[in-house]
Amino acid sequence: MSRTLPVQKNEYIEVVFEDLTHDGAGVAKVDGYPLFIPNGLPGEKAKIKVIKVNKGYGVGRLIELYEKSPYRVDIPSEEQNQYGGCQLEHISYEGQLIYKENQVRQVLSRIGKLEDVVVHPIIGMDQPFHYRNKAQVPVGEKDGKLIAGFFKPRSHEIVDTDESVIQLPEVNEAIKAVKEICGELGIPAYNEETHKGVLRHIMARYGKQTGELMIVVVTRTADIPFKNKLIEKVTARLPQVKSIVHNVNSKRTNVILGEKTSVLWGNEFIYDYIGNVKFAISALSFYQVNPVQTKVLYDKALEYANLSGEESVIDAYCGIGTISLFLAQKAKQVFGVEIVLEAIEDARRNADLNGITNAEFAVGEAEVVIPTWYKEGNTADVLVVDPPRKGCDEALLQTIIDMKPTKVVYVSCNPGTLARDLRILEDGGYKTLEVQPVDMFPMTTHVECVAQLVKKL
Repeated sequence: MSRTLPVQKNEYIEVVFEDLTHDGAGVAKVDGYPLFIPNGLPGEKAKIKVIKVNKGYGVGRLIELYEKSPYRVDIPSEEQNQYGGCQLEHISYEGQLIYKENQVRQVLSRIGKLEDVVVHPIIGMDQPFHYRNKAQVPVGEKDGKLIAGFFKPRSHEIVDTDESVIQLPEVNEAIKAVKEICGELGIPAYNEETHKGVLRHIMARYGKQTGELMIVVVTRTADIPFKNKLIEKVTARLPQVKSIVHNVNSKRTNVILGEKTSVLWGNEFIYDYIGNVKFAISALSFYQVNPVQTKVLYDKALEYANLSGEESVIDAYCGIGTISLFLAQKAKQVFGVEIVLEAIEDARRNADLNGITNAEFAVGEAEVVIPTWYKEGNTADVLVVDPPRKGCDEALLQTIIDMKPTKVVYVSCNPGTLARDLRILEDGGYKTLEVQPVDMFPMTTHVECVAQLVKKL
């Protein structure tokens, strides 16, 4: 017999929130049946409306709060935390850090079965607002006016905004200036329904340590109307701009950048530093959006690697070489692997830029290249992984177990897949000594970790 659900769609009920999901929604239970309600906080008593019912869970909308959490804070707009990507902006920063640290501890225990691993208190930011050095915003038109901002949740409706609480002020100002200039010049916005118009996105990248600014204009068309006027006005209004880049995306797609990129004015790169390592950043480069916390994260990875200067190190998923170049300052030799050719070109360029000669980079899938190296007799004393959210491929984890490096340093952007992979490595002969959570993205649900593993004797 099918189970009768304890709630019905469109029903109004009172609940007490018990927990938060991985994406920041409040969790309440009715006779053991879980309900997920955005903006609910643990300990709060509320009236909700059930808007969706599935066999295993339901979804609700917060209608009225009867008792508030001490960690709840007022936000400028009820939707700001949603359309701006700030899912946790309604939680005090102290509360956010508690939530993220608890999330790491819970998944390590529940998924990884790691009961005795040391999880250090999360490292937060002194200033958790205005930290992002990059923004890319969609452009549209409303009432004959050019608008740019964020999409409303689950829609393609653009909310016009000049301020994001997580973008650096210089980035906010750059986006606002380019939007206004394009509006003054009469450059038409792209219409995704008709696939007509010109301007699709505006991107700004800022070097926090150098003060250099890059503007990227993404259009459907190969030409930009009033291009020279655009350059003249942007450089006059934004004196810190060093590069104006044009990207053409002529396809019907939600992907932001197209395949053709050219420099309209200035340099191909801007520069920035993480610690004492200098990086060249192009329009297409992957570069961490929070360089302050990136240094914290990578300093911890370097500490866990505990290099003496004699080690050979492999850096899987090396990107543009950010961790590799940090490691190369302390290691004998570093070998980086990354599937994206452009990222490897950036990594080699950044090594040259810093005079680092003991770092080599190869293009390919880490789960293919590193096993090939191992079969050829090449091993590592320390192996560092910084995989995407899906975690490490099984073939790579097995190669680590077979290769038997003395230490493994796992940098993770997803505690769930970190816990899964640590369990596999533990079963393969490694011991997880400690895990350090780092808050790279305040106001959002994301949390990064660095884990230190050693080969069992």
